[in-house]
Amino acid sequence: MVLLTPARARAALVALALGGFCIGTTEFATMGLLPEIATDLGVSIPTAGNAITAYALGVVVGAPTLAAIGARLDRRRLLLLLMVAFVVGNVLSAFAASAGWLVAARFVAGLPHGAFFGVGAVMGTAVVGAERRGRAVASMMAGLTVACAVGVPLTAVVGHAIGWRWSFVGVGALGLVTLVALWAWTPSLAPLPGATVRTELGALRNGPLWVAFGAGAIGFGGMFAVYSYVKPLLTEVTGLSVGAVPVLLALYGVGMTVGTLVGGRFADRSVLGTVIGGMVTTIVVLVAIALVGPYVVPAVVSLVLLGVTSQVLGLSLQTRLMDVSPAAPSLGAALCHSALNLGNAAGAFLGGVVIAAGAGYLAPAWVGAALTAAGLLVVLTVGRGPAPVRGAAPSDDVRADSTAEAVPVG
Repeated sequence: MVLLTPARARAALVALALGGFCIGTTEFATMGLLPEIATDLGVSIPTAGNAITAYALGVVVGAPTLAAIGARLDRRRLLLLLMVAFVVGNVLSAFAASAGWLVAARFVAGLPHGAFFGVGAVMGTAVVGAERRGRAVASMMAGLTVACAVGVPLTAVVGHAIGWRWSFVGVGALGLVTLVALWAWTPSLAPLPGATVRTELGALRNGPLWVAFGAGAIGFGGMFAVYSYVKPLLTEVTGLSVGAVPVLLALYGVGMTVGTLVGGRFADRSVLGTVIGGMVTTIVVLVAIALVGPYVVPAVVSLVLLGVTSQVLGLSLQTRLMDVSPAAPSLGAALCHSALNLGNAAGAFLGGVVIAAGAGYLAPAWVGAALTAAGLLVVLTVGRGPAPVRGAAPSDDVRADSTAEAVPVG
């Protein structure tokens, strides 16, 4: 593990969590701003939803690509470069002149997302030790959940009051603050000895890795099928006012925070068991939303519970992908976000399809339940094999610089 004082280690985790806050805010902000974006750009809500899909596809493409390209860079330097790209993508989003340009800008903004979380997960594990890797990932992901409780509702308020573009300007400014925190508080962390683009990509020849990837890509789409259209669901079906939506988004974020705290502890006990439990409970909650969506109290409770279960699932999937990729843990963790955002793209797209077909805003919940059930089927049939033995890979995350020692994160 990296040799840091407890105070410096906590500061490093705070910097990573701040990055998670920025990325979580921009990822989910669009979902709370769809009506405003659609009106301003003169398109329908499902068409505006393509910006959500574009961001997700940016994550899918960028996570493995940037993690591999940056294989030989110091982890701290790579984190700084990724945050610069994040700021650029959000500024471009704020000044998009049309729906097409917004789609392109959101794709750019999504490119650094997965690689940041992947490299950040390895940095966090190096700071606290491999035996607490689940909690290390949870600490960084806490920034994302706080974003859903605070950042996303705030962008919804700003977007409704003074315009959606200012929401992305604010996110870009937060990215600059994060750059300073990462530069000041994270330690230098050398890449794996001999790491190259070829060796990183060579780690992709790994059956369990792709099984876990497929299960996550399919299963996590369930949550996004609903959350992508949460604002019209709450206003058109549940009957809440537009002003109440930020409060509900904040409650959803509270649920995600609870899921992070619970999921990190469960994952340290049984990663695979937590994946299965997260999928089962997410299916139950999605069915509940489809059934009780028109009723205020049950709908609100179900939405909060979806935040809990989806975060337990997402966190445990990331830990699983790190476990089954011991020779390239940054790539494994980054691929988790490719998988989750492939699910984001699929969920947003399929949810938009059934809405556009006239099935209504409750239909995506049934689509989501089916997607998560399919992911669970993948896990139960072909995804329950043991992870590679820690230390079996010859390049098992050994850090060679003067500030670090061996960190077996697999």
